[in-house]
Amino acid sequence: YCDRCRVQFQAWLREHFETLDALNAAWSTAYWSQTYTDWAQIPLPIGGHNPGLLLSHRRFVTDCYVKFQRIQLDALRPHLPEGVWTTHNFMGWFPLLDSYKLTADLDVASHDWYIGTGHHDHTINGAVHDLTRGFKRQNFWLMETQPGNVNWSTVNNALDAGEARLMAWHAVSHGADAILYWQWRSALGGQEQYHGTLVDQSGQPRPFYGEARWIGRNFKKIADLLAGAKRPARVAIIHDYDSRWSLDWQRHHVEFDYVQHLLSYYKPLAARSIPVDIVPPDAPFDGYKMIIIPALIMADEAFVTRLKEFARRGGHVLITARSGVKDAENALLPTRPPGPFAEMAGIEVEEYYALQEPVSVKGNWFSGEARVWAERVKATGKTNATAARFANAGVWLDEQPAVVVNAHGTGMVYYIAGWLDDASIDMVLERFMRTASIRPPLEAPAGVEATRLVNAAGEDVYIVINHTTAEQVIKLKFPTLEHLTGAENDEGPLTLGPIAVAVLTKVVRPEPPPPAEEAVVVVDEAIVEAPGEESPAEAARADSDHEDTK
Repeated sequence: YCDRCRVQFQAWLREHFETLDALNAAWSTAYWSQTYTDWAQIPLPIGGHNPGLLLSHRRFVTDCYVKFQRIQLDALRPHLPEGVWTTHNFMGWFPLLDSYKLTADLDVASHDWYIGTGHHDHTINGAVHDLTRGFKRQNFWLMETQPGNVNWSTVNNALDAGEARLMAWHAVSHGADAILYWQWRSALGGQEQYHGTLVDQSGQPRPFYGEARWIGRNFKKIADLLAGAKRPARVAIIHDYDSRWSLDWQRHHVEFDYVQHLLSYYKPLAARSIPVDIVPPDAPFDGYKMIIIPALIMADEAFVTRLKEFARRGGHVLITARSGVKDAENALLPTRPPGPFAEMAGIEVEEYYALQEPVSVKGNWFSGEARVWAERVKATGKTNATAARFANAGVWLDEQPAVVVNAHGTGMVYYIAGWLDDASIDMVLERFMRTASIRPPLEAPAGVEATRLVNAAGEDVYIVINHTTAEQVIKLKFPTLEHLTGAENDEGPLTLGPIAVAVLTKVVRPEPPPPAEEAVVVVDEAIVEAPGEESPAEAARADSDHEDTK
Protein backbone atom coordinates (compact mmCIF):
# COMPACT_ATOMS: atom_id res chain seq x y z
CA TYR A 1 0.00 0.00 0.00
CA CYS A 2 1.10 3.58 -0.60
CA ASP A 3 0.96 6.75 1.47
CA ARG A 4 -2.19 7.82 -0.37
CA CYS A 5 -3.90 4.60 0.76
CA ARG A 6 -2.87 5.30 4.33
CA VAL A 7 -4.29 8.85 4.21
CA GLN A 8 -7.54 7.50 2.77
CA PHE A 9 -7.72 4.89 5.51
CA GLN A 10 -7.24 7.55 8.17
CA ALA A 11 -9.99 9.65 6.58
CA TRP A 12 -12.28 6.58 6.57
CA LEU A 13 -11.58 6.05 10.28
CA ARG A 14 -12.35 9.70 11.07
CA GLU A 15 -15.70 9.37 9.28
CA HIS A 16 -16.49 6.08 11.02
CA PHE A 17 -15.45 6.92 14.61
CA GLU A 18 -15.73 10.75 14.49
CA THR A 19 -13.32 11.21 17.43
CA LEU A 20 -9.99 9.70 18.44
CA ASP A 21 -11.40 9.09 21.91
CA ALA A 22 -14.09 6.86 20.40
CA LEU A 23 -11.51 4.99 18.31
CA ASN A 24 -9.14 4.52 21.26
CA ALA A 25 -11.98 3.21 23.41
CA ALA A 26 -13.24 0.81 20.71
CA TRP A 27 -9.78 -0.61 20.05
CA SER A 28 -8.60 -0.66 23.72
CA THR A 29 -5.45 1.16 22.58
CA ALA A 30 -4.36 1.78 26.18
CA TYR A 31 -3.32 -1.88 26.06
CA TRP A 32 0.32 -2.12 24.85
CA SER A 33 0.55 1.70 24.73
CA GLN A 34 -1.15 2.11 21.35
CA THR A 35 -3.15 5.25 22.20
CA TYR A 36 -3.39 7.61 19.21
CA THR A 37 -3.32 11.40 19.68
CA ASP A 38 -3.45 12.26 15.97
CA TRP A 39 -5.21 10.57 13.05
CA ALA A 40 -1.96 10.67 11.07
CA GLN A 41 -0.36 8.28 13.58
CA ILE A 42 -2.63 5.37 12.61
CA PRO A 43 -0.80 2.87 10.37
CA LEU A 44 -1.90 0.44 7.74
CA PRO A 45 -1.79 -3.08 9.23
CA ILE A 46 1.20 -5.13 8.14
CA GLY A 47 1.16 -8.63 9.56
CA GLY A 48 -0.54 -9.04 12.94
CA HIS A 49 -1.99 -5.97 14.63
CA ASN A 50 -4.73 -4.67 16.90
CA PRO A 51 -7.94 -6.69 16.16
CA GLY A 52 -9.96 -3.50 15.90
CA LEU A 53 -7.56 -1.95 13.39
CA LEU A 54 -7.51 -5.15 11.31
CA LEU A 55 -11.30 -5.27 11.07
CA SER A 56 -11.60 -1.57 10.24
CA HIS A 57 -8.98 -1.91 7.51
CA ARG A 58 -10.75 -4.88 5.90
CA ARG A 59 -14.01 -2.90 5.89
CA PHE A 60 -12.17 0.06 4.39
CA VAL A 61 -10.77 -2.11 1.59
CA THR A 62 -14.27 -3.45 0.80
CA ASP A 63 -15.64 0.11 0.68
CA CYS A 64 -12.84 1.10 -1.73
CA TYR A 65 -13.81 -1.68 -4.11
CA VAL A 66 -17.49 -0.80 -3.81
CA LYS A 67 -16.70 2.82 -4.79
CA PHE A 68 -14.44 1.72 -7.65
CA GLN A 69 -17.16 -0.57 -9.01
CA ARG A 70 -19.73 2.22 -8.65
CA ILE A 71 -17.56 4.56 -10.74
CA GLN A 72 -17.70 2.02 -13.56
CA LEU A 73 -21.44 1.38 -13.16
CA ASP A 74 -22.27 5.10 -13.15
CA ALA A 75 -20.26 5.49 -16.36
CA LEU A 76 -21.86 2.47 -18.07
CA ARG A 77 -25.52 2.57 -17.14
CA PRO A 78 -26.57 5.71 -19.07
CA HIS A 79 -25.41 3.94 -22.25
CA LEU A 80 -26.81 0.43 -21.66
CA PRO A 81 -29.73 -0.70 -23.84
CA GLU A 82 -32.86 -1.92 -22.09
CA GLY A 83 -32.45 -5.46 -20.80
CA VAL A 84 -28.66 -5.30 -20.53
CA TRP A 85 -27.52 -6.05 -17.00
CA THR A 86 -24.30 -5.90 -15.00
CA THR A 87 -22.43 -8.54 -13.03
CA HIS A 88 -19.01 -9.39 -11.65
CA ASN A 89 -17.45 -12.85 -11.41
CA PHE A 90 -17.04 -13.60 -7.73
CA MET A 91 -14.88 -16.50 -6.60
CA GLY A 92 -16.80 -18.44 -3.98
CA TRP A 93 -15.19 -18.25 -0.55
CA PHE A 94 -12.63 -15.59 -1.58
CA PRO A 95 -11.94 -13.93 1.79
CA LEU A 96 -10.55 -10.44 1.20
CA LEU A 97 -13.77 -8.55 0.44
CA ASP A 98 -17.34 -8.53 1.73
CA SER A 99 -19.15 -9.87 -1.32
CA TYR A 100 -22.58 -8.96 0.07
CA LYS A 101 -21.63 -5.29 -0.08
CA LEU A 102 -19.96 -5.60 -3.50
CA THR A 103 -23.02 -7.26 -5.09
CA ALA A 104 -25.46 -4.65 -3.81
CA ASP A 105 -24.96 -2.33 -6.81
CA LEU A 106 -24.95 -5.13 -9.41
CA ASP A 107 -27.96 -6.55 -11.21
CA VAL A 108 -26.83 -10.19 -11.05
CA ALA A 109 -24.18 -12.08 -9.10
CA SER A 110 -21.99 -14.60 -10.91
CA HIS A 111 -19.03 -16.71 -9.93
CA ASP A 112 -16.18 -18.86 -11.20
CA TRP A 113 -16.31 -22.57 -10.37
CA TYR A 114 -13.21 -24.71 -10.67
CA ILE A 115 -12.40 -28.09 -9.14
CA GLY A 116 -8.63 -27.83 -9.71
CA THR A 117 -7.18 -31.06 -8.34
CA GLY A 118 -9.57 -33.95 -7.76
CA HIS A 119 -13.21 -34.39 -8.64
CA HIS A 120 -16.65 -32.96 -7.98
CA ASP A 121 -18.22 -33.52 -4.54
CA HIS A 122 -21.82 -32.33 -4.58
CA THR A 123 -22.06 -32.28 -0.79
CA ILE A 124 -19.39 -29.56 -0.63
CA ASN A 125 -19.55 -27.77 -3.98
CA GLY A 126 -23.22 -26.99 -3.62
CA ALA A 127 -22.29 -24.59 -0.83
CA VAL A 128 -20.39 -22.35 -3.28
CA HIS A 129 -23.53 -22.02 -5.41
CA ASP A 130 -25.75 -21.46 -2.38
CA LEU A 131 -23.32 -18.81 -1.13
CA THR A 132 -23.40 -16.98 -4.47
CA ARG A 133 -27.19 -17.26 -4.66
CA GLY A 134 -27.29 -15.71 -1.20
CA PHE A 135 -25.26 -12.64 -2.23
CA LYS A 136 -28.39 -11.06 -3.72
CA ARG A 137 -30.84 -13.80 -2.70
CA GLN A 138 -31.58 -14.54 -6.34
CA ASN A 139 -30.34 -16.84 -9.11
CA PHE A 140 -26.84 -16.40 -10.49
CA TRP A 141 -24.67 -17.08 -13.54
CA LEU A 142 -21.62 -19.30 -13.71
CA MET A 143 -19.28 -16.95 -15.54
CA GLU A 144 -16.41 -19.46 -15.68
CA THR A 145 -16.55 -23.23 -15.36
CA GLN A 146 -13.82 -25.83 -15.71
CA PRO A 147 -13.75 -27.50 -19.18
CA GLY A 148 -11.86 -30.69 -18.43
CA ASN A 149 -8.83 -29.37 -16.56
CA VAL A 150 -7.09 -26.24 -15.30
CA ASN A 151 -3.40 -25.29 -15.35
CA TRP A 152 -2.83 -23.65 -11.98
CA SER A 153 -3.45 -26.44 -9.44
CA THR A 154 -1.02 -28.95 -7.92
CA VAL A 155 -2.17 -31.86 -10.10
CA ASN A 156 -4.19 -30.61 -13.08
CA ASN A 157 -6.14 -33.80 -13.70
CA ALA A 158 -9.00 -33.90 -16.16
CA LEU A 159 -12.61 -34.41 -15.11
CA ASP A 160 -14.02 -37.86 -15.81
CA ALA A 161 -16.25 -38.39 -18.83
CA GLY A 162 -19.75 -37.27 -17.86
CA GLU A 163 -18.57 -35.43 -14.75
CA ALA A 164 -19.06 -31.99 -16.29
CA ARG A 165 -22.64 -32.96 -17.17
CA LEU A 166 -23.38 -33.72 -13.53
CA MET A 167 -21.67 -30.49 -12.48
CA ALA A 168 -23.79 -28.50 -14.93
CA TRP A 169 -27.06 -29.95 -13.67
CA HIS A 170 -25.86 -29.63 -10.08
CA ALA A 171 -25.29 -25.91 -10.64
CA VAL A 172 -28.71 -25.47 -12.28
CA SER A 173 -30.39 -27.25 -9.37
CA HIS A 174 -28.73 -24.73 -7.02
CA GLY A 175 -29.89 -21.66 -8.95
CA ALA A 176 -27.56 -21.19 -11.95
CA ASP A 177 -29.39 -19.59 -14.87
CA ALA A 178 -26.44 -19.98 -17.25
CA ILE A 179 -23.16 -21.88 -17.49
CA LEU A 180 -20.16 -20.54 -19.40
CA TYR A 181 -16.86 -22.36 -19.86
CA TRP A 182 -13.42 -20.84 -19.61
CA GLN A 183 -12.08 -20.98 -22.17
CA TRP A 184 -13.07 -21.53 -25.82
CA ARG A 185 -9.72 -21.99 -27.59
CA SER A 186 -6.13 -22.40 -26.41
CA ALA A 187 -4.03 -19.27 -26.80
CA LEU A 188 -0.65 -19.87 -28.43
CA GLY A 189 1.09 -17.84 -25.74
CA GLY A 190 0.38 -16.42 -22.30
CA GLN A 191 0.04 -17.97 -18.87
CA GLU A 192 -2.80 -20.42 -19.61
CA GLN A 193 -1.40 -22.46 -22.49
CA TYR A 194 -2.22 -25.73 -20.71
CA HIS A 195 -5.61 -24.65 -19.38
CA GLY A 196 -8.58 -26.71 -20.53
CA THR A 197 -10.57 -25.48 -23.56
CA LEU A 198 -13.37 -26.66 -25.85
CA VAL A 199 -11.18 -26.47 -28.96
CA ASP A 200 -7.40 -26.76 -29.01
CA GLN A 201 -4.76 -24.44 -30.45
CA SER A 202 -5.41 -25.83 -33.96
CA GLY A 203 -9.11 -24.99 -33.73
CA GLN A 204 -10.17 -28.64 -33.59
CA PRO A 205 -12.60 -29.88 -30.91
CA ARG A 206 -11.21 -31.55 -27.82
CA PRO A 207 -13.05 -34.61 -26.42
CA PHE A 208 -14.80 -32.31 -23.93
CA TYR A 209 -16.42 -30.41 -26.81
CA GLY A 210 -18.90 -33.25 -27.35
CA GLU A 211 -19.92 -33.17 -23.70
CA ALA A 212 -20.50 -29.43 -23.86
CA ARG A 213 -22.74 -29.99 -26.93
CA TRP A 214 -24.71 -32.62 -25.00
CA ILE A 215 -25.21 -30.20 -22.11
CA GLY A 216 -26.36 -27.44 -24.47
CA ARG A 217 -28.87 -29.66 -26.25
CA ASN A 218 -30.39 -30.81 -22.97
CA PHE A 219 -30.54 -27.29 -21.60
CA LYS A 220 -32.44 -26.28 -24.73
CA LYS A 221 -35.07 -28.94 -24.00
CA ILE A 222 -35.84 -27.63 -20.53
CA ALA A 223 -35.11 -23.90 -20.88
CA ASP A 224 -38.79 -22.93 -20.91
CA LEU A 225 -39.64 -25.35 -18.12
CA LEU A 226 -36.98 -23.89 -15.80
CA ALA A 227 -37.49 -20.24 -16.72
CA GLY A 228 -37.63 -18.20 -13.51
CA ALA A 229 -37.19 -21.33 -11.37
CA LYS A 230 -36.30 -20.77 -7.72
CA ARG A 231 -34.90 -23.14 -5.09
CA PRO A 232 -37.02 -22.92 -1.92
CA ALA A 233 -35.23 -23.81 1.31
CA ARG A 234 -36.42 -24.38 4.87
CA VAL A 235 -32.91 -24.19 6.38
CA ALA A 236 -30.63 -21.14 6.44
CA ILE A 237 -26.97 -21.04 7.43
CA ILE A 238 -25.74 -17.61 8.52
CA HIS A 239 -22.45 -16.54 6.91
CA ASP A 240 -20.78 -13.34 8.13
CA TYR A 241 -17.56 -11.81 6.77
CA ASP A 242 -16.77 -9.84 9.94
CA SER A 243 -16.96 -13.00 12.05
CA ARG A 244 -14.95 -14.93 9.50
CA TRP A 245 -12.18 -12.32 9.42
CA SER A 246 -12.10 -12.11 13.21
CA LEU A 247 -11.63 -15.88 13.49
CA ASP A 248 -9.03 -16.02 10.74
CA TRP A 249 -6.87 -13.49 12.58
CA GLN A 250 -7.26 -15.18 15.97
CA ARG A 251 -8.00 -18.85 15.35
CA HIS A 252 -6.49 -19.95 18.68
CA HIS A 253 -6.17 -23.33 16.96
CA VAL A 254 -4.48 -23.51 13.58
CA GLU A 255 -7.18 -25.89 12.30
CA PHE A 256 -10.16 -23.74 13.31
CA ASP A 257 -11.14 -22.59 9.84
CA TYR A 258 -14.42 -20.66 9.67
CA VAL A 259 -15.45 -21.97 6.24
CA GLN A 260 -14.64 -25.59 7.08
CA HIS A 261 -16.62 -25.27 10.31
CA LEU A 262 -19.60 -23.94 8.35
CA LEU A 263 -19.26 -26.72 5.77
CA SER A 264 -19.26 -29.36 8.51
CA TYR A 265 -22.93 -28.44 9.05
CA TYR A 266 -23.72 -27.96 5.38
CA LYS A 267 -22.38 -31.31 4.16
CA PRO A 268 -24.75 -33.70 6.02
CA LEU A 269 -27.73 -31.63 4.88
CA ALA A 270 -26.54 -31.72 1.27
CA ALA A 271 -26.01 -35.48 1.52
CA ARG A 272 -29.69 -35.78 2.51
CA SER A 273 -30.82 -33.44 -0.32
CA ILE A 274 -32.13 -30.89 2.17
CA PRO A 275 -31.95 -27.48 0.45
CA VAL A 276 -30.04 -24.75 2.29
CA ASP A 277 -29.70 -20.99 1.86
CA ILE A 278 -26.36 -19.46 2.90
CA VAL A 279 -27.22 -15.86 3.78
CA PRO A 280 -25.93 -12.86 5.75
CA PRO A 281 -27.31 -11.94 9.18
CA ASP A 282 -29.58 -9.22 7.75
CA ALA A 283 -31.44 -11.65 5.46
CA PRO A 284 -35.15 -12.12 6.16
CA PHE A 285 -36.18 -15.29 7.98
CA ASP A 286 -39.42 -15.84 6.07
CA GLY A 287 -40.08 -19.45 5.12
CA TYR A 288 -37.35 -21.02 7.24
CA LYS A 289 -37.92 -23.68 9.87
CA MET A 290 -34.31 -23.82 11.11
CA ILE A 291 -31.47 -21.31 11.21
CA ILE A 292 -27.92 -22.56 11.80
CA ILE A 293 -25.40 -20.10 13.22
CA PRO A 294 -21.83 -21.42 12.97
CA ALA A 295 -19.22 -19.46 14.95
CA LEU A 296 -20.96 -16.10 14.63
CA ILE A 297 -18.37 -14.17 16.61
CA MET A 298 -20.31 -10.89 16.47
CA ALA A 299 -24.02 -10.20 16.13
CA ASP A 300 -25.86 -6.90 16.26
CA GLU A 301 -28.93 -6.25 18.38
CA ALA A 302 -31.34 -6.24 15.43
CA PHE A 303 -30.26 -9.73 14.35
CA VAL A 304 -30.55 -11.15 17.88
CA THR A 305 -34.02 -9.61 18.31
CA ARG A 306 -35.25 -11.15 15.06
CA LEU A 307 -33.71 -14.51 15.98
CA LYS A 308 -35.43 -14.58 19.35
CA GLU A 309 -38.76 -13.79 17.71
CA PHE A 310 -38.13 -16.52 15.13
CA ALA A 311 -37.63 -19.08 17.92
CA ARG A 312 -40.48 -17.72 20.01
CA ARG A 313 -42.86 -18.36 17.10
CA GLY A 314 -41.75 -21.97 16.70
CA GLY A 315 -38.50 -21.77 14.75
CA HIS A 316 -35.50 -23.97 15.49
CA VAL A 317 -32.10 -22.32 16.04
CA LEU A 318 -28.75 -24.12 16.16
CA ILE A 319 -25.83 -22.12 17.59
CA THR A 320 -22.29 -23.46 17.56
CA ALA A 321 -19.23 -22.77 19.68
CA ARG A 322 -17.42 -19.42 19.35
CA SER A 323 -20.63 -17.47 18.83
CA GLY A 324 -21.54 -14.24 20.61
CA VAL A 325 -17.99 -13.41 21.70
CA LYS A 326 -17.25 -9.89 20.37
CA ASP A 327 -18.83 -6.53 19.58
CA ALA A 328 -19.01 -4.78 16.21
CA GLU A 329 -15.44 -3.41 16.54
CA ASN A 330 -13.87 -6.82 17.24
CA ALA A 331 -13.54 -6.24 20.99
CA LEU A 332 -14.51 -8.88 23.57
CA LEU A 333 -17.95 -8.38 25.07
CA PRO A 334 -17.98 -7.70 28.83
CA THR A 335 -20.23 -10.75 29.25
CA ARG A 336 -19.54 -14.45 28.88
CA PRO A 337 -20.22 -16.13 25.53
CA PRO A 338 -22.52 -16.68 23.82
CA GLY A 339 -23.24 -13.08 24.81
CA PRO A 340 -26.53 -11.93 23.27
CA PHE A 341 -27.52 -15.55 22.56
CA ALA A 342 -27.05 -16.70 26.18
CA GLU A 343 -30.64 -16.14 27.31
CA MET A 344 -32.27 -18.00 24.40
CA ALA A 345 -29.70 -20.82 24.52
CA GLY A 346 -30.00 -21.15 28.30
CA ILE A 347 -26.24 -21.48 28.84
CA GLU A 348 -23.06 -19.50 29.41
CA VAL A 349 -19.52 -20.48 28.49
CA GLU A 350 -17.22 -20.73 31.52
CA GLU A 351 -14.07 -21.58 29.53
CA TYR A 352 -12.87 -22.53 26.05
CA TYR A 353 -10.23 -25.08 25.04
CA ALA A 354 -8.16 -25.48 21.89
CA LEU A 355 -7.80 -29.26 21.74
CA GLN A 356 -4.51 -30.98 21.01
CA GLU A 357 -6.28 -34.33 21.01
CA PRO A 358 -9.96 -35.18 20.38
CA VAL A 359 -12.20 -35.76 23.39
CA SER A 360 -15.11 -38.20 23.56
CA VAL A 361 -18.73 -37.10 23.39
CA LYS A 362 -21.55 -39.37 24.55
CA GLY A 363 -25.13 -38.43 23.79
CA ASN A 364 -28.62 -39.73 24.35
CA TRP A 365 -28.74 -41.05 20.79
CA PHE A 366 -25.15 -40.83 19.50
CA SER A 367 -21.52 -41.19 20.50
CA GLY A 368 -18.53 -39.50 18.91
CA GLU A 369 -15.85 -36.97 19.64
CA ALA A 370 -14.99 -33.28 19.54
CA ARG A 371 -11.82 -32.11 17.85
CA VAL A 372 -10.08 -28.73 17.52
CA TRP A 373 -12.38 -26.94 19.98
CA ALA A 374 -14.50 -27.54 23.09
CA GLU A 375 -16.22 -25.31 25.61
CA ARG A 376 -17.19 -25.78 29.23
CA VAL A 377 -20.75 -24.49 29.53
CA LYS A 378 -23.03 -23.94 32.49
CA ALA A 379 -26.78 -24.36 32.19
CA THR A 380 -28.69 -21.22 33.11
CA GLY A 381 -32.10 -21.82 31.53
CA LYS A 382 -35.12 -23.27 33.31
CA THR A 383 -36.20 -25.41 30.35
CA ASN A 384 -32.91 -26.71 28.98
CA ALA A 385 -31.73 -30.30 28.78
CA THR A 386 -28.35 -31.87 28.06
CA ALA A 387 -28.43 -34.09 24.96
CA ALA A 388 -24.73 -35.04 25.11
CA ARG A 389 -21.75 -34.70 27.44
CA PHE A 390 -17.98 -34.76 27.09
CA ALA A 391 -16.48 -38.01 28.40
CA ASN A 392 -12.95 -39.08 29.31
CA ALA A 393 -12.03 -35.47 28.62
CA GLY A 394 -9.88 -34.51 31.60
CA VAL A 395 -10.81 -32.61 34.73
CA TRP A 396 -12.08 -29.44 33.08
CA LEU A 397 -14.45 -30.99 30.53
CA ASP A 398 -15.35 -34.47 31.78
CA GLU A 399 -19.13 -34.94 32.13
CA GLN A 400 -19.75 -31.32 31.11
CA PRO A 401 -22.56 -30.57 28.59
CA ALA A 402 -21.56 -30.83 24.94
CA VAL A 403 -25.00 -30.43 23.31
CA VAL A 404 -27.70 -28.43 25.10
CA VAL A 405 -31.33 -28.09 24.05
CA ASN A 406 -33.45 -25.21 25.35
CA ALA A 407 -37.07 -24.27 24.77
CA HIS A 408 -37.64 -20.66 23.74
CA GLY A 409 -41.25 -19.72 23.24
CA THR A 410 -42.73 -22.47 21.07
CA GLY A 411 -39.37 -23.07 19.34
CA MET A 412 -36.14 -24.83 20.23
CA VAL A 413 -32.56 -23.56 20.57
CA TYR A 414 -29.63 -25.98 20.32
CA TYR A 415 -26.10 -25.10 21.44
CA ILE A 416 -23.16 -27.23 20.28
CA ALA A 417 -20.24 -26.63 22.69
CA GLY A 418 -17.46 -27.90 20.43
CA TRP A 419 -16.45 -28.91 16.92
CA LEU A 420 -17.98 -32.38 16.68
CA ASP A 421 -16.72 -35.01 14.27
CA ASP A 422 -18.59 -35.39 10.98
CA ALA A 423 -20.51 -38.52 12.01
CA SER A 424 -21.74 -36.86 15.22
CA ILE A 425 -22.85 -33.70 13.40
CA ASP A 426 -24.67 -35.92 10.92
CA MET A 427 -26.57 -37.71 13.70
CA VAL A 428 -27.32 -34.51 15.59
CA LEU A 429 -28.68 -32.79 12.48
CA GLU A 430 -30.71 -35.84 11.48
CA ARG A 431 -32.43 -35.76 14.88
CA PHE A 432 -32.96 -32.00 14.88
CA MET A 433 -34.28 -32.01 11.29
CA ARG A 434 -36.81 -34.67 12.24
CA THR A 435 -37.87 -32.65 15.28
CA ALA A 436 -38.36 -29.58 13.07
CA SER A 437 -40.26 -31.61 10.42
CA ILE A 438 -37.70 -30.79 7.74
CA ARG A 439 -37.58 -33.40 4.99
CA PRO A 440 -35.95 -33.73 1.57
CA PRO A 441 -38.13 -33.18 -1.51
CA LEU A 442 -37.71 -36.84 -2.55
CA GLU A 443 -36.43 -39.95 -0.82
CA ALA A 444 -33.09 -40.64 -2.49
CA PRO A 445 -30.28 -43.10 -1.69
CA ALA A 446 -26.77 -42.00 -0.78
CA GLY A 447 -24.96 -40.37 -3.66
CA VAL A 448 -28.15 -39.20 -5.35
CA GLU A 449 -29.04 -35.52 -5.19
CA ALA A 450 -32.73 -34.64 -5.46
CA THR A 451 -33.73 -31.00 -5.79
CA ARG A 452 -37.10 -29.31 -6.04
CA LEU A 453 -37.34 -26.07 -8.00
CA VAL A 454 -40.46 -23.95 -8.46
CA ASN A 455 -40.67 -22.37 -11.92
CA ALA A 456 -42.31 -19.10 -12.97
CA ALA A 457 -45.63 -20.88 -13.50
CA GLY A 458 -45.58 -22.19 -9.93
CA GLU A 459 -44.91 -25.76 -11.09
CA ASP A 460 -42.66 -28.10 -9.11
CA VAL A 461 -39.67 -29.34 -11.12
CA TYR A 462 -37.45 -32.07 -9.66
CA ILE A 463 -33.84 -32.48 -10.77
CA VAL A 464 -32.46 -35.85 -9.73
CA ILE A 465 -28.72 -36.46 -10.20
CA ASN A 466 -27.03 -39.81 -9.69
CA HIS A 467 -23.48 -38.87 -8.71
CA THR A 468 -22.47 -42.53 -8.34
CA THR A 469 -21.20 -45.02 -10.91
CA ALA A 470 -23.91 -47.55 -10.01
CA GLU A 471 -27.58 -47.76 -10.94
CA GLN A 472 -29.81 -46.21 -8.28
CA VAL A 473 -33.52 -46.48 -7.45
CA ILE A 474 -35.47 -43.44 -6.27
CA LYS A 475 -38.82 -43.86 -4.53
CA LEU A 476 -41.60 -41.76 -6.01
CA LYS A 477 -45.09 -41.31 -4.61
CA PHE A 478 -46.59 -39.73 -7.73
CA PRO A 479 -46.52 -40.30 -11.51
CA THR A 480 -43.92 -38.23 -13.37
CA LEU A 481 -42.86 -37.03 -16.79
CA GLU A 482 -39.11 -37.09 -17.47
CA HIS A 483 -38.38 -34.12 -19.73
CA LEU A 484 -35.00 -35.13 -21.16
CA THR A 485 -36.32 -38.40 -22.61
CA GLY A 486 -40.06 -37.78 -22.67
CA ALA A 487 -40.69 -40.96 -20.64
CA GLU A 488 -43.61 -41.21 -18.25
CA ASN A 489 -43.30 -43.12 -15.01
CA ASP A 490 -46.26 -44.34 -13.00
CA GLU A 491 -46.27 -43.95 -9.27
CA GLY A 492 -43.43 -46.11 -8.03
CA PRO A 493 -39.65 -46.41 -8.18
CA LEU A 494 -37.56 -44.50 -10.71
CA THR A 495 -34.41 -46.27 -11.89
CA LEU A 496 -31.56 -43.92 -12.71
CA GLY A 497 -28.44 -45.15 -14.47
CA PRO A 498 -24.84 -44.38 -13.42
CA ILE A 499 -23.84 -40.68 -13.56
CA ALA A 500 -27.27 -39.85 -14.96
CA VAL A 501 -29.78 -37.01 -14.63
CA ALA A 502 -33.57 -36.86 -14.66
CA VAL A 503 -35.73 -33.72 -14.85
CA LEU A 504 -39.21 -34.55 -13.55
CA THR A 505 -42.59 -32.95 -13.16
CA LYS A 506 -45.71 -34.47 -11.68
CA VAL A 507 -48.23 -35.91 -14.10
CA VAL A 508 -51.70 -34.83 -13.07
CA ARG A 509 -54.21 -37.35 -14.30
CA PRO A 510 -57.96 -36.80 -14.07
CA GLU A 511 -59.41 -38.65 -11.15
CA PRO A 512 -61.87 -41.41 -12.09
CA PRO A 513 -65.49 -40.62 -11.26
CA PRO A 514 -66.66 -42.09 -7.97
CA PRO A 515 -68.65 -45.33 -8.30
CA ALA A 516 -72.38 -44.74 -8.65
CA GLU A 517 -74.24 -45.47 -5.46
CA GLU A 518 -77.21 -47.81 -5.72
CA ALA A 519 -80.25 -45.62 -5.37
CA VAL A 520 -82.59 -47.45 -2.98
CA VAL A 521 -85.16 -46.55 -0.42
CA VAL A 522 -85.63 -48.85 2.59
CA VAL A 523 -89.23 -49.20 3.71
CA ASP A 524 -90.06 -51.80 6.35
CA GLU A 525 -86.86 -53.64 5.36
CA ALA A 526 -88.19 -54.11 1.82
CA ILE A 527 -86.00 -52.97 -1.07
CA VAL A 528 -87.95 -50.82 -3.50
CA GLU A 529 -86.37 -49.67 -6.77
CA ALA A 530 -85.83 -45.97 -7.20
CA PRO A 531 -87.53 -44.33 -10.16
CA GLY A 532 -85.77 -44.96 -13.45
CA GLU A 533 -83.39 -47.57 -12.05
CA GLU A 534 -83.17 -51.30 -12.77
CA SER A 535 -84.71 -53.30 -9.95
CA PRO A 536 -82.65 -55.88 -8.05
CA ALA A 537 -84.91 -58.62 -9.44
CA GLU A 538 -84.31 -57.45 -13.01
CA ALA A 539 -80.58 -57.34 -12.35
CA ALA A 540 -80.69 -60.93 -11.05
CA ARG A 541 -82.55 -62.11 -14.17
CA ALA A 542 -80.01 -60.37 -16.38
CA ASP A 543 -77.19 -62.09 -14.53
CA SER A 544 -78.79 -65.50 -15.03
CA ASP A 545 -79.15 -64.81 -18.76
CA HIS A 546 -75.44 -64.00 -18.95
CA GLU A 547 -73.93 -66.42 -16.51
CA ASP A 548 -70.49 -66.15 -18.12
CA THR A 549 -70.28 -62.47 -17.22
CA LYS A 550 -70.89 -62.89 -13.52
